[in-house]
Amino acid sequence: MPDDFLVARNPEEGSSLPYLVRIPLGPDGIVLKARETWPRTSKVYCHRAEAWPADAQIVERVPTRVCTSRGAAIDLVLDRGRENRSQFVLARAKGRQVIFWQTPRTAKQARPNVRIPTARPRIGDGPPDPAPAPLEILVDPYERYAWRFSRQQATTRKAPLAVGDYAVELDGRVVAAVERKSLQDLSSSLLNGKLRFALGELSGLRHGAVVVEDRYSRVFTLEHVRPAAVADAIAESQARYPTVPILFCETRALAQEWTYRFLTAALHEARLEHGAAFHLDELEAAGPVPPREPTTAEVRAWALAAGLPVSDRGRLRPEVWDAYRDGHRAERPDARGP
Repeated sequence: MPDDFLVARNPEEGSSLPYLVRIPLGPDGIVLKARETWPRTSKVYCHRAEAWPADAQIVERVPTRVCTSRGAAIDLVLDRGRENRSQFVLARAKGRQVIFWQTPRTAKQARPNVRIPTARPRIGDGPPDPAPAPLEILVDPYERYAWRFSRQQATTRKAPLAVGDYAVELDGRVVAAVERKSLQDLSSSLLNGKLRFALGELSGLRHGAVVVEDRYSRVFTLEHVRPAAVADAIAESQARYPTVPILFCETRALAQEWTYRFLTAALHEARLEHGAAFHLDELEAAGPVPPREPTTAEVRAWALAAGLPVSDRGRLRPEVWDAYRDGHRAERPDARGP
């Protein structure tokens, strides 16, 4: 698999996408046509290219730190200080497949694309609000004093879990799990090595986490163990299993709320990945990119050159646009007015 992210000039003459980008994913990489070399001010439209040219004129070559596919998206992290994080997203527009290249600045993803049910039945006159289906959370039978999620739109069902204390499943398969710990249980399981095995099992899932019903500052008030040893064990465990976060949620109620929202979001992600309608290697040919529509200034300049009376500023009359379309219909059969 190529290690560098490449940007080159598109050798195709007359293309409105003047650049080629090569994503280092798969044995030969993925080649796309792009309008810009990087999404700086807005999302960049991309189009699938047939192949990388043998004599490509390279514009940029940057080493890649991370390049992974997740459902209908590709996450790309380049090995440079600025303009290093971006994402290629597959979507559908008007029945055709499109690709957009975006960065955190252009995406404006302040909240995850997850619908978390919060509606409650209305009290008083009038019909109640339509309630979404509650989230079903699996609870391990050996969990003592289990959370009931009575304040959340969720139901619980006891089921033996191979990993974690709370989980959600998709098509009969566990896709996310959470291990609950009190501070005392966390410290003892860290020092006797049990938590390391639990973290290893959780890391085998796409989504796993450990939730502690206390504050991190309380670690340094433990009396029957050396606090520094527990803090070191937490840091070592997190470094060894970086995909399984250890969350300190202060109270039982906050830990329960975080778990509910985490499992909801994880199930949503699992459904997206499971039901992705297409991937980059399955894209159908979308056809040539339509030509750019003329601007008002371009049409005004053409009209002046053709001897048509037009104003110096403002909107153009419909008959001017009709004359421009008629004059360019042979070279632009799909040209349209504003």
